[in-house]
Amino acid sequence: MSGDVVTLAIVGQDEAHLCATVDARLLGVRLHRDAVEPFLQLWEDAGAEGFDITIHSAFRDFARQLSIWNRKVAGTLPVLDSRGTPIDISTLTPRELVYAILRWSALPGASRHHWGTDLDVYDAAATPVGYELQLVPAEVDAGGMHAPLHEWLDARIASGTAYDFYRPYDADRGGVAPERWHLSYAPIATTYAQWLTPELLRTTIAGADMLLKEIVLEHLEDLYMRFVINVSQPHA
Repeated sequence: MSGDVVTLAIVGQDEAHLCATVDARLLGVRLHRDAVEPFLQLWEDAGAEGFDITIHSAFRDFARQLSIWNRKVAGTLPVLDSRGTPIDISTLTPRELVYAILRWSALPGASRHHWGTDLDVYDAAATPVGYELQLVPAEVDAGGMHAPLHEWLDARIASGTAYDFYRPYDADRGGVAPERWHLSYAPIATTYAQWLTPELLRTTIAGADMLLKEIVLEHLEDLYMRFVINVSQPHA
C-alpha cells in the first residue's frame, strides 16, 4: 500500500488493508488480512478445549466511531463509569464528559479497531440463547459466563502460544478501562500504533463534524498520552 493509503487506514478512512470478502463472510467481521490465519489457528485450538471463540466486533471505520462518539456526547448512547454503570452526563462539564467517554470509547481516528488488528471476543458456546452481549466486566471476570475462555486465553498469552494476540487493555492505567474481551494482533498493531502520531490525529479530528471537537483539540496531547498510547505492550 502507498504511504497515503496506510495513513488513511490508520485513522479508519481506508479499507485496503482488510481481508478478502470470503474471509469476512467466514468470520462474520472484517479483519486485517494478516490477522485472519492467526485468529483461525487460535479458534481451532480454543475449539479443542470446548470454547467457541467468536468475534463480536473487529474493524470499525472512522464514520462509525464518529457516530458512536457523537451519540455519547448527545446522550443517546450511555456513558459509563469505571464500573460499567451509566453516568448522568448533565452533571459533567464538557471536559469531564470527554474524559468520561474515553474510559470506554476511543476518539474517532484513534480507535485500534480502525486497523482491523483488534477484536472483541466471547465464547458463543457459553452464551445463553437470546442473551444480548454487553461487553462489560461482569461477563468476563471470575464467575462470568465468558471467564473460562479468558482464563484459557490468559494462559496462552502468558506462554506465548496465542499466535501473537495479546491484551492491550489488560489493566487500569488511568486511561481506557480494562477490557478483557479485547485482543490485538501484535505484529501489525504495534507498527500502526507507532504511526498514529498526535499530528495525524489532530489533522483527522480537525476536519471532522465531531461534537466537543474544540475541547478534544485543546487537550489532545494529554488525551493522546492517557488514552491512546497508555496501553500494555506485547511480550517479546
